[in-house]
Amino acid sequence: MNYLEPNLANALAHFNKLTTETKPLWGTMSPIGMIEHITDSLHLAQGKFEGVRLGIPEDKVERALKFLHSEHPMPKNFKAPFGAADEDNRNKTLDEAIQEFEAHWTDFENHFKDNPGIRHIHPSFGNLNYEEWLRVHSKHLTHHFQQFGLIPS
Repeated sequence: MNYLEPNLANALAHFNKLTTETKPLWGTMSPIGMIEHITDSLHLAQGKFEGVRLGIPEDKVERALKFLHSEHPMPKNFKAPFGAADEDNRNKTLDEAIQEFEAHWTDFENHFKDNPGIRHIHPSFGNLNYEEWLRVHSKHLTHHFQQFGLIPS
């Protein structure tokens, strides 16, 4: 499977194809909710969520990392163990949600640039470095862009 290159320009190009009327092919997220959910993953990558712990047994981390680096897609209708995609949106418009994402992508990049070698916990994959977080974002963006029909499945 071809995963999207995880960079700001690529993400924005796809977000800009959305309208408030864009419906997901599966799940219940709204376009704004999806963008906010992806923004939440940037917070997770920077260790900004309090109390995040590994949500799988320690002996399963190696297998989870193999999945992360595999060509297998993220499962449809998977409930993320962070953020709250079903809550009311923080942003009133798509443009506001996209601007929030853009600011937090820049924060994500700067966080790892300013803290080389830092690692932060992902509940399903363990303690990840910058390159591993990029892989998470690549699979995550691809998953949600397919969900909204922005790229083929």
